Amino acid sequence: MEELGEQSIVIVGAGPSGLALAIELGSRGVPTLLIERNERVGYAPRAKTTNVRTRTHLRRWGIADKLAAAAPFGVDYPANVSFVTRLGGFGLTRIENTSNFEPTRNDLYPEHGQWIPQYTLEQVMREHADTLPSVRIRFNTEFVSATQDAEHVLVTVRDVRSGAEGQVRARYLIGADGARSAIRELIGAKLEGQYGLSRNYNVVFRAPGLAEAHSHAPSVMFWQVNPVAPSLIGPMDKDDVWYFMPTRLPKGFEVTTENAADLIRDATGIDLPYEIMSSDEWVASSFIADKYRDRRFFLIGDACHLHPPFGGFGMNMGVADGADLGWKLAATLQGWGGPGLLESYETERRAIHEEVIAEAAANHSVLSNDFWTDELEAPGEAGDRLRREVGERIYAAKEREFHTLGTVLGGCYTASPIIASEGSAPEKGDTRVYTPSSRPGCLAPHLWRADGGSVYDEFGQGFALVVTPDADIADVRRAKEDAVAKGEPLAVVELSALEAETRYPLPLTLVRPDQYVAWRGRRWSSQLFDLAAGWDTKQEASGARHAERVV
Repeated sequence: MEELGEQSIVIVGAGPSGLALAIELGSRGVPTLLIERNERVGYAPRAKTTNVRTRTHLRRWGIADKLAAAAPFGVDYPANVSFVTRLGGFGLTRIENTSNFEPTRNDLYPEHGQWIPQYTLEQVMREHADTLPSVRIRFNTEFVSATQDAEHVLVTVRDVRSGAEGQVRARYLIGADGARSAIRELIGAKLEGQYGLSRNYNVVFRAPGLAEAHSHAPSVMFWQVNPVAPSLIGPMDKDDVWYFMPTRLPKGFEVTTENAADLIRDATGIDLPYEIMSSDEWVASSFIADKYRDRRFFLIGDACHLHPPFGGFGMNMGVADGADLGWKLAATLQGWGGPGLLESYETERRAIHEEVIAEAAANHSVLSNDFWTDELEAPGEAGDRLRREVGERIYAAKEREFHTLGTVLGGCYTASPIIASEGSAPEKGDTRVYTPSSRPGCLAPHLWRADGGSVYDEFGQGFALVVTPDADIADVRRAKEDAVAKGEPLAVVELSALEAETRYPLPLTLVRPDQYVAWRGRRWSSQLFDLAAGWDTKQEASGARHAERVV
């Protein structure tokens, strides 16, 4: 094995969460080694939803347009989820603009969501990571073991083809190695929750002519409601590639590449030659690790949280983990972040994970087989009336699963030790609706500027101070001086009165590198960087006490 030398960070696992972390670190010039035992190629991604928050991270990294260009059917492909008895049967209801996929300008976010296979997202991210000079990616390389002391970690890796082993000395080791995480086992973390909510299969197949063989409006997903094979089906990629996921199977029934084609015929009612490309079994569970860290070892993505894929949260949460931990690791290594930054990682992310896991489990509790009723496929007026009634029931039960902006953008780090809390947490509202707020701990509200750009584009790599016309110029000057004195990167973003009116009501708002609000108020205090950059780790110096002093 080639000499791997010394790195600042070693990441195990090159899925979306590991790639997000590598890009976040590489964008900041942090020497990073990303290892992956596989080639990261295949037909069978379960994740196909890249939500508005993940695409906003891609915008920060400069690759959102590249992902849009890689969309197999174009970004303007109808963002519908249709419920039907069968693909070749009757329509029941349709949910439109799912996951905010429509590529229209929106005042709530700078980037629309995108339906795209996970392997294509990974390819775009991997290609970008390859352009970052401080990032090295090694595929066909597996993690063997690691030890740590007060200053470093020593990681042993193996080339899976030759069997040759090598060692890497680093400052931190990150486990982005999925549900069967070796790093989770290394730190002694246990998964807590519920195993086996359902047994599922993901079948990928090629079916020329299937798109033309049914009469329903184009959709990214069709839920098939029938007693034979209730299931999800939809187009996945170019060249007539589709996916199929049965949501209920007879006890003991195993889906194989030999019987999957017949199952698809029964489910769709359409007899075509189906070429089965892959079939993999997976079990839906709700789990969260009892700890995310052991000193210099950390967990992100599926290594520390698992849940059913209904709602499209899992992969996106992993990307957000990488973005959160990435800036904190970079700040720590580059000297402008204190020990409180890394201590805040689990506190902040766990609260979001718990909320999203609960939402995904609620979505999973109602599947297509729950809507079947006798005579649903009966012809004539009686059948039509029953289908309308069932369609209304489906829409009422499932619409929240596909309109999730309140969950995607509305989560707040209200209990974080590096946030200047204003006391009580914001009230939890409709998970479908996002109401922007500049409260500390919440995502900084998005604004379109007069030049057509996003206010996010002006935040930069470090902290940003959003300034309204009501701000005292002396406070802004002191903030700049404190940033220089304390070595904190700071961009100053000035808003007009009209821009500030509804979304930034206080004169000064301090925004973190991940676009979350650290503090807002009327007068600047030099202690704010101590809090937001993790230098103030005294137990008695809570965010609330800081807020009392400076707001």
